[in-house]
Amino acid sequence: MGLPAVAGAGVNASFAPFATLAALLAGLCLVAPQGAAAQGSGTHVLLVTGLSGEPRFARAFDSAATMVYDAARTRWGAADSGLMYLGEDPARDPGRIQARATRESIGARFAVLARRSAPGDLVFVLLIGHGSGEGAQSRFNLPGPDVTAADFAGWLKALEGRTVVLVNAASASGDFLAALAGPGRVVVTATKSAMQRNETTFAGHFSRALTSEAADGDKDGRISLMEAFSWAKGEVARGYERKNLLATEQAQLTDSSLARTVAFGTGSAPTDPKIAALWAERRVLEGQVDALRRRKATMDSTAYARELERLLLEIAEKTAAIRAAGAPKP
Repeated sequence: MGLPAVAGAGVNASFAPFATLAALLAGLCLVAPQGAAAQGSGTHVLLVTGLSGEPRFARAFDSAATMVYDAARTRWGAADSGLMYLGEDPARDPGRIQARATRESIGARFAVLARRSAPGDLVFVLLIGHGSGEGAQSRFNLPGPDVTAADFAGWLKALEGRTVVLVNAASASGDFLAALAGPGRVVVTATKSAMQRNETTFAGHFSRALTSEAADGDKDGRISLMEAFSWAKGEVARGYERKNLLATEQAQLTDSSLARTVAFGTGSAPTDPKIAALWAERRVLEGQVDALRRRKATMDSTAYARELERLLLEIAEKTAAIRAAGAPKP
């Protein structure tokens, strides 16, 4: 089986008939189906900060993870039982960090995720730290034994049927793409290969993208995964340009189509009655897309693709109508 499309390299093979449609939706900054959005009891978040090596890295790792942790509680509506944070040193933030980040504790949390989540739920995993190694043995550095891409591949099997987003924002993380890519799954890495081993800046920018309005293209209070990735990648590039340095990290993402259907934040209704009505109609369509995705395994592939195309086109039309009616533009 081939690797799902990497951002900038085309769309996933399963969405090949809709390449033109995908481009249209990207241009319209389409937001996620409501059921796939990071909100409510169907959202599960695991944050892990790894071995820092230096105080400045420890501060940066903790800062990025804290931004996401707080947003998950206050803006995404994730329940306490669905929000887990493992850190290098729990004493640095005992109010948030639940346990030390070790291979055993991470594996145990994946078992918890498997028990507490259900098919159709969203599972978001964010790794912040340093990495090493190549291929399936690419490593995320931890106190004690490191955890490998092969370890994550094994743990992810128990999450079949969930929408899984796994972000490895560590250095030398690129080989996690091929090792972990799969259906219903988006993998994001801070580097394009295991050979990019210098410190990375992606984690900080990506966390800010998820937790602020900067990356919110259509200003609806929700950030799609694709919006966050694209904004953070752009900020990384601009940072190297400002310092007149050769970039030593290029973030990558699998399945850009699926990445557009996952969003973070609850959003807020517009005050204009006409726009509010259009938003409500779009939310209904988004819910229908989510329900359709849940039925995919029981449907004929041609019928599924045809219905998905119809719904996505209708959502695109609603989005265009919202903007034509005077909604804020990016």
